[in-house]
Amino acid sequence: MAQKPKVDPHVGRLGYLQALVTEFQETESQDAKEQVLANLANFAYDPSNYPYLRQLQVLDLFLDSLSEENETLVEFAIGGLCNLCPDRANKEHILQTGGIPLIINCLSSPNEETVLSAVTTIMYLSSPGSGSPPELTAMPVVQCMLRFSLSANTRLRNLAQIFLEDFCSPSQVAEARTWQAHSALGIPLPRTEAPQQ
Repeated sequence: MAQKPKVDPHVGRLGYLQALVTEFQETESQDAKEQVLANLANFAYDPSNYPYLRQLQVLDLFLDSLSEENETLVEFAIGGLCNLCPDRANKEHILQTGGIPLIINCLSSPNEETVLSAVTTIMYLSSPGSGSPPELTAMPVVQCMLRFSLSANTRLRNLAQIFLEDFCSPSQVAEARTWQAHSALGIPLPRTEAPQQ
């Protein structure tokens, strides 16, 4: 088990978060990187941390981590982005720095939690109606959501159905249904965890 980050408890919130970012950047240990990124993703859940996380460029750290081969880092990074993007400034940063393709790529992850966070993040980044970036409701994404809407996983199925109903026009959904040979159909459904005995 990885050790707790070496942080002075008297440095305050910004200092603590800075120490986590520094540890993530300097450590060679994959376990430590995973633990630190998980901690940062948890801190991203609290809106009072948003200004500090923006100041420390944690959004960019999360976006960069989406390209990692380590699935655990990707899971925590997309979870952190999902926690951050209800905030308008964070949402704008993600959209302006080219985060959409990185997030869409997470839809093809074999990790169920990564896919759930990616779908939720896409929904947060979208605006019902015509205010969304067109990439968020591009045909491969809509087809992927159609596929997810048939999943045995209730959470994934429900999120996909909400996306299709709230963020896609009926004509987009109908067109996606007719495109049989598109690349999104090759995106596998994420693995589901075996039920606990």
